[in-house]
Amino acid sequence: MSIVLTSAQMRAVENDAIASGAVTGLELMERAGQAVVDAIIASWPAARPLSGRAMIFCGPGNNGGDGFVIARLLHDQGWSVDVFLTGDPARLPADARINRDRWLQLGPIRDPAACDPWDTRPDLVVDALLGTGISRPISGPMLAALEKLSEAVALAEVLSLAVDLPSGLCADSGKAFGNLIAVDLTVTFGFFKCGHFLADGPSFSGRLVCCDIGLDPQAPSRLFRRSYTNGRHGEYDMSALIRIEDGRSLRPGFSGRKGRLDKGWQDTGGHKFSHGHALVAGGAAGRSGAARLSARSALRIGAGLVTLASPPEAMAENAARLDAIMLSPVADPAALTALLEDPRINALCIGPALGTGSREAGLLRAVLDTGRPAVLDADALTLLAGHPDLFARLHKDMVLTPHGGEFVRLFPEIAAQLTAPPGPAPACSRIDAARAAARQAGCIVLLKGRDTVIADPAGAVVINSAAYGREAPWLATAGSGDVLAGIITGVLARGIGAFEAACLGAWLHVEAARSFGPGLIAEDLPEALPKVLSATGRWSGPQAAFGPPPAGVIVSG
Repeated sequence: MSIVLTSAQMRAVENDAIASGAVTGLELMERAGQAVVDAIIASWPAARPLSGRAMIFCGPGNNGGDGFVIARLLHDQGWSVDVFLTGDPARLPADARINRDRWLQLGPIRDPAACDPWDTRPDLVVDALLGTGISRPISGPMLAALEKLSEAVALAEVLSLAVDLPSGLCADSGKAFGNLIAVDLTVTFGFFKCGHFLADGPSFSGRLVCCDIGLDPQAPSRLFRRSYTNGRHGEYDMSALIRIEDGRSLRPGFSGRKGRLDKGWQDTGGHKFSHGHALVAGGAAGRSGAARLSARSALRIGAGLVTLASPPEAMAENAARLDAIMLSPVADPAALTALLEDPRINALCIGPALGTGSREAGLLRAVLDTGRPAVLDADALTLLAGHPDLFARLHKDMVLTPHGGEFVRLFPEIAAQLTAPPGPAPACSRIDAARAAARQAGCIVLLKGRDTVIADPAGAVVINSAAYGREAPWLATAGSGDVLAGIITGVLARGIGAFEAACLGAWLHVEAARSFGPGLIAEDLPEALPKVLSATGRWSGPQAAFGPPPAGVIVSG
C-alpha cells in the first residue's frame, strides 16, 4: 500500500531530513522545482513547442519558494515567465527568500492585482500559492490572488498545474475552501497527501504525480509509530500512518501474512470447510434479493460454503434463484441461535433488506452474541442506531459498512463535525470521522463513498480511492452495497482478519465494477470477481497480469 501523509506529518518528514544533515531545505526546494519542470515537459502537448509563456502565482510560504525555482528553471529553458507574489516579501521563509532573490536577477515580481491573463494569454499557469499550508477558509489578498489565478486557468488551451495541492484545498480533509478551479496536473513530493484522495481532492487535482525528491521512504514508519490506549479494548501498538489500498497482497511476490486471500487455495488436500463457512441472514419474502446478492458474493470470493438463513416464507423465492448456496429457515431469534451452534460457521453477514422490527433486533442480538466475525450492513446499522444495548455488544472482529446517511444515524455527533461548515478550526476529515467512529464502536468502520475510508479501533486507516483513473461511477446502483457486504463476509470466512478483509473487500468491489464497465447492475458484480482475481497474476490458469498504475496517478523516481 502507498503511504499518504497529513500536512503535519509531511512537515515532520522534511524537518527530519534537514535535521539529519542528509539534505538542506534549499536543496529540497530546488529538487521540488526541478520535479515540477520535468512534469511540465513530460505533460506538454506533443504538437506544441516545449516552451511558451508561463504565469506563476507564488504565496508567502515555501510553496511560493518552489514557485520561484520553477520560474527560474523555465526561464533557463527559454520560457517567458511572469511571476506574481501574494504577501509581504520580508516575511518569506529563508529558503523561499533566497529563491526570490535569485529570480529577481532574471525578472520582476508583481502583485497579482496587476495580472491580466486575458491580455497576457499564458500557455501555462502554475499555482504555487498555498500548497499544504491551509486548513481554514481564505480571505483578503490571498482570496484576490486566487480569483486572478482562476481567471488565468479558465482560459482556453492553457495548461494548469498545482504545486503540492490546488490552493484552497485542505491537505488533510480534501475539503475545498472557497471557489476552487480544477487544474490539469498536480505535482506533489515524496508522499501523497490525504487531501489528494478525500472529499473534493480528486475533483480539483487533475492528474496526480508524486515525485521523489530524496526523502527517506522509511521516515514515516520510523517517525509516526505510537501506542494508542482504549480503555474498553486495551492497548495497541499501531502506526498512525494512513495508506491507500492497492490490492498488492493479491499479487505475485507478496509474502506478508495479512491479507492472504489465497490461503488454502494452493492446498490440493483442502476441502470446502478449509475455505470457511459464511452465513447470511436474509429478509422477508419480496425483500430477499439483497441477501441473495450478499450470499452469492461471499461464495464467489472464495468462501467454501455459504448458508442463507431466511424467514420460512422467503424460502421458495430463494430456492428458485440459488443453487450452490444452502438455505435454512429461521423463523425467530431462537432458530438462528440454534443454527449458529454449528462451530464451522465462522463468518456472518446481517442487515441487507433484513427489516427493523423486534424480530430482526433479536436476530442481530443472536449474531452479536456469538462473538464471531461479522459484517453489519443496511438495516442492521439502523437497528444499532436505535438500540444502545445492541451497539454495546459490538466487538473488534465486526465490520460496520455505513454510507453517509447511515453514518449520521449511527454517529450523529461525529457526523456533525464532519459536515460542519468551514470555520476557524481545522476541518474534520473522513479519516478523522472513521477513526472516531471505530474507536467509539470498538470495531472496524468502513465509511462508504468514492473515498471509502476503513478504520479500526486502534487508529489504523486505509483509503480505498475510486479516483485518478480508478473511477467506477456505475457502482451507484441498487444492491451494490449488498455485494460489498457479501465480499467482505466471504473474505472473513477465509480466515482473514476483519480490518484486512474490509480493505480487500472494498478494493475488490471497485475492481469488479471497473472490469465490467457502464451498464453494470449489482448482479454483475459477483460474476466479475473471477476475472479480477485472475488478473492479479497470482493464480495459475488464464491470466491478464495487471498493467501499469492508472493514468491518473504516477509515482516517479
